[in-house]
Amino acid sequence: MRVSAGGDKVRVRVSNLFGTVPLTLGGVHIARSTGGASIEAATDTPLRFNGQASVTVPAGQESWSDEAPFALASQTDVAVTVYVPQTTPAATEHSQGQQTHSIVDGNALGAATFTAAKTQPSYSWVTGIDVGSAEARGVIVAFGDSITDGAASTVDAAHRYPDFLSRRVAADPALQGFSVVNQGIGGNRVLHDVIGPKGVDRFQRDVLGTTGVTHAIILLGINDIGFGGFVPAQAVTANDITAGLQTMVDQAKARGVKVFLGTLTPFKGTAAPYYSEETEAKRRAVNVWIRANTAQAQGVIDFEAATRDPADPLLLRSEYDSGDHLHPNDAGYEAMAQAIDLSGFR
Repeated sequence: MRVSAGGDKVRVRVSNLFGTVPLTLGGVHIARSTGGASIEAATDTPLRFNGQASVTVPAGQESWSDEAPFALASQTDVAVTVYVPQTTPAATEHSQGQQTHSIVDGNALGAATFTAAKTQPSYSWVTGIDVGSAEARGVIVAFGDSITDGAASTVDAAHRYPDFLSRRVAADPALQGFSVVNQGIGGNRVLHDVIGPKGVDRFQRDVLGTTGVTHAIILLGINDIGFGGFVPAQAVTANDITAGLQTMVDQAKARGVKVFLGTLTPFKGTAAPYYSEETEAKRRAVNVWIRANTAQAQGVIDFEAATRDPADPLLLRSEYDSGDHLHPNDAGYEAMAQAIDLSGFR
């Protein structure tokens, strides 16, 4: 995993939020990653949970490790190694992490390297890393679906739009002490539980529950529009979506968190009935509401304008299209990050 801001201590969250039986981890270590299933051995640090090396997390709960001294710079790749001593369902996982994760039989805690018996792009149980620093000033949470999650970006390259934003923030002297957290879930929606809890339910935990949150970017709603074409019983109106977005804005404002709303990006050419004249009309209506209601939020980030084709504004620009006409490629994600005015965070 890549941390956004540097510091001198860390703690790691392990989660059994969606499990139905207790989760027992025999040990959790953190180290600087040297790529693949290898670490910088001198940095390997065992983590403790209430002073213990192992932890059992009840079903439906999460646990933070104790803070551990761990010096690292911003934009550092770290490896979190978890030992699972018994057969355990991977009920709480990030299914499309765009990052290679390595699995080996036995206890490999502290191993400088190992030959993976299996690799996969998903990872289980580890859901957060907090970095402690005396310079910490703010946390920007990117909240959304697969477009925030970085679907179709290059695996292991950290080319999601929040990654590009994080690098921009780290390079801006005026934003020293700020970090960026990605809370995107592929397939997520504002109003329906399907892949991950619906946005109006998880916003409180995944955004307002993020340590040190000061700002949020919400880019969510295209799946509410598109998936309704496949499941008519789950079809929603543009007004339904904007009401859900307003709920999240209101929750953030009540907590003093500044919110930026992102316009929904073009999706013409996506397989029918995800895209149709009817679903396109809903997307446009949602974007009209977002642009007209700037007073409801701290500001608007016009992701649509940053990614649309000048010759046909209903399409992603060809140089930004991953090929499915919905998800940007690396260049498209970088263009999205470049569209964000950093002065809004200062």
